[in-house]
Amino acid sequence: MITLTGTTIYLRALEPEDLEFVYAIENDESIWEVSNTQTPYSRFLIRQYLENAQQDIYEAKQLRLAICQKGTFEAIGLIDLFDFDPKNQRAGVGIVIKSSDDRNRGIGKEALQLLIDYAFSQLQLHQLYANISQENVASIKLFTTFGFQCIGVKKDWVRTGRQFTDEGIYQLIHQS
Repeated sequence: MITLTGTTIYLRALEPEDLEFVYAIENDESIWEVSNTQTPYSRFLIRQYLENAQQDIYEAKQLRLAICQKGTFEAIGLIDLFDFDPKNQRAGVGIVIKSSDDRNRGIGKEALQLLIDYAFSQLQLHQLYANISQENVASIKLFTTFGFQCIGVKKDWVRTGRQFTDEGIYQLIHQS
């Protein structure tokens, strides 16, 4: 698990004990906009998801990992590879840190670095992408720090209340 271990955090597979944590994130309306969620999830559905979370990325087409501080098992965030496309060697990336106390401390940066390294070295991906609201300055800064470039903007793409916001698609191509 050296690949998924950083200086202050590590990434691990989801466990049944993560039920309440995943339930809290999936039902946090303040982040529904970034997760493209519109309805709450039941504990039953989350439990079923966790039971199937151990599927291979080639079968499930996604990989969700818990972000944990070294020395603990407790998750403080989640980082995902989604829309995994092995033929075209690409995947989408998403990240969420649950508590505002844990944000802006470099945790997301370290987690994203670990996931990028894993995606390019272990999964042999050619590119990663992220869809980011143009109002989400913190996420734009995080992803562009690693060389993700905005390759297009989808106008009025996300509706929040009565307003529409633009969403950028950010891409990182692996330079061999």
